Amino acid sequence: MPSLTPHAAAAPRQAPPTAAPRGRRDNPWLTLIAVAFGLFMVGLDGSVVSIANPEIGRDLNAGTADLQWVTNSYLLALAAALILGGKLGDRFGRRTFYLIGVAGFTLASVAIGLAGSIEGVIAFRAVQGFFGALLMPNTLALLRAVFPPRKFGMAVGIWGMVSSVSTALGPIVGGLLVQHVDWESVFYINAPIGVAALAFSALVLPQSKNSAAARERFDLAGVVLLAAGLLAVVFGVVKGETWGWTSAGTLGAIAAGVVILLVFAWYETRVAHPLLPMRLFRNPALTVGTAVTALNFFVLLGVIFFVMLYLQNMRGYTPVEAGVRTLPLSLASVVASPLGAQLTERFGPRLTMPLGMVLQAAAAFTMLTWSADSSYATMWPPFIALGLGVGMVMSASSAAIVGNAPVRDGGVAGGLQATALQIGGALGTSVLVSLISGRVGATLPGALTDAGVPGPLAHGLGEAKDAVAMGIAPVSDDMPARVAHAVVEGSHTAFMNGVHTAVLVTGVLTVAGAVIAALGVRGRSAAPTGTQATED
Repeated sequence: MPSLTPHAAAAPRQAPPTAAPRGRRDNPWLTLIAVAFGLFMVGLDGSVVSIANPEIGRDLNAGTADLQWVTNSYLLALAAALILGGKLGDRFGRRTFYLIGVAGFTLASVAIGLAGSIEGVIAFRAVQGFFGALLMPNTLALLRAVFPPRKFGMAVGIWGMVSSVSTALGPIVGGLLVQHVDWESVFYINAPIGVAALAFSALVLPQSKNSAAARERFDLAGVVLLAAGLLAVVFGVVKGETWGWTSAGTLGAIAAGVVILLVFAWYETRVAHPLLPMRLFRNPALTVGTAVTALNFFVLLGVIFFVMLYLQNMRGYTPVEAGVRTLPLSLASVVASPLGAQLTERFGPRLTMPLGMVLQAAAAFTMLTWSADSSYATMWPPFIALGLGVGMVMSASSAAIVGNAPVRDGGVAGGLQATALQIGGALGTSVLVSLISGRVGATLPGALTDAGVPGPLAHGLGEAKDAVAMGIAPVSDDMPARVAHAVVEGSHTAFMNGVHTAVLVTGVLTVAGAVIAALGVRGRSAAPTGTQATED
């Protein structure tokens, strides 16, 4: 799957890590290649699982609720442990915990394929999420430790490009594997990638850690508070669409999580060696970068979710065909990630971030012209604009977060970036799907009536709003052809009403994000100086 202030070139006064390793372990580009293996594996896995879910359900006799937990168990474990994974890397060795993460993620992937029951799949997906949380933040932390400031932005741009490539390939690879092999192969494919990552990384990755942190008291209470708060918030978010956003369960979970996170923030200002140093947020670029990272993935994952519903369920494309048609989005993101890094290096995030958000807004507002029978010529331009915007923001915001943190806190900063990404993505999918569902429910009976469906039948089919919100027309075999055609037409109209509401809200949010990014970051934002930690 998945920043803002000081752009990478803005910290020429910062000293490189001390005690640098020798030979191939001293080559930052080999480090970038090594972490790219793990990043690619996680990104690919995140985008192929949704393709495999229907087959998992059929093979293991799993219901919709079970399949939701195939995704949610992974997401909850990942979100709860990302900052912990970064802190462990800072304290005991980023190379060590990156390798542990790769090994655990690989083994968990194989275990999912061998599970044989939906309960086993859900359990091992949670294990997979935990090891992903050890892996992900330490990719950026290792880059922060080995690249000089003037090259760090470009390294993050390439990092973002790898993430985009893996996400782009996911639907195509997943569709081919599910169609021609089986759903288990979607997870088994991680095994050769993981083995290659372990072998290459063991040879070239330098050890990097904050030596002083290893002698400090570990903030166990902070770990518990942060994990509990994030679990509650993310749980409330992922269940919001199912339970309803105003239900007691949803509001209670989110409110409890927010309260726990506030207690966590208060506690972290009073403990000698905090899990997440609150001083990091004194840097406006880092703070704005975190918010913009969340918004960036709110837009990306939320829009991709309903675009896939539109292409597959309403337009009738297979998963592979739908994946091919969204390639312009992914390829544009691949191009934009290093471009965004170069622009950030030259002009600072105050330009790059708003520019990326404006491109996303343009894409969203253009999608307002889509209809149930739009030609592909109306689809690829907003796909390209969205991909360019997402890629530019990804590299700029990630560099702002990790590049503005001291090297000694590189893992924590990487965990913060990844946590913002995951929460933003979860919110995007849940909120936009809820908007579509709500709008469909409000307009479906009228749309069916306007399309020529008899009044009593139109009101009866209003109960099928959940299916229509997924792009599926509630047509039965015993319907006369004329009525069935009218049901399809009315259902498609209601679904597009929901899509237009979702993209309108997305456009407004991205405009607001552009304003926040432009006003929240001052000038070219220099990175902090004098904060370099001793590194082993």
